[in-house]
Amino acid sequence: QVQLVESGGGLAQAGGSLRLSCAVSGRTFSYFAMGWFRQAPGKEREFVAVVGWSGGSRLYADSVKGRFTISRDTTKNTVYLQMNSLKPEDTAVYSCAAKPGDLVIIPRAYEYWGQGTQVTVSS
Repeated sequence: QVQLVESGGGLAQAGGSLRLSCAVSGRTFSYFAMGWFRQAPGKEREFVAVVGWSGGSRLYADSVKGRFTISRDTTKNTVYLQMNSLKPEDTAVYSCAAKPGDLVIIPRAYEYWGQGTQVTVSS
């Protein structure tokens, strides 16, 4: 079993920054694709960013490209989402997810999920 534990959510002003962390334990981590997804009230869960197990492939949603950075630290079994230049429309519950094998951007393809953490951006 794979367990994901998230932290780092909170309140930020527009233009500010937050860093989300996702600690991974259990099964093999290095061969997993990792992703961040978010869900705002009244909306479906949407793709934010993913990184492949090799570290050579990264994809971002157009809405966050240039502002958010996904990274992974294999020595700490931790995945990060650095969020800069935050906008009110970034407000959502952010969830970390993992799956064996290659990266994809479809949420239902991910097998393991964290508990989610609230990010609120005020203007």
